[in-house]
Amino acid sequence: MFETILLAALILGAWYWFDSIAKREIAINHGRDLAARCHLQLLDETVACAQIRLGRDGRGHAQLQRFYEFEVSASGAERMQCSLQLLGKQLQSWHIPPYVQPMH
Repeated sequence: MFETILLAALILGAWYWFDSIAKREIAINHGRDLAARCHLQLLDETVACAQIRLGRDGRGHAQLQRFYEFEVSASGAERMQCSLQLLGKQLQSWHIPPYVQPMH
């Protein structure tokens, strides 16, 4: 019995690890797209999951809701803190603070 519980815990842990890696890649891609739309550069090494909780999609199904924080830069010198929220694989919300665009 103990071996079965241990095996199930290991499988669940491995699933969670791989799922977290996949969702971070999705968050990086969404962050990169959002930054490009705003003419900003995503500093992709700064993407980090800040919070995880259960959420419900439009059909009422429970899914993991992840909140990511990341940084972007308009000129390469300053950094701005931004965030996005994923429910499963879907982008739910995002925030990029107002900034002054550099003159070219």
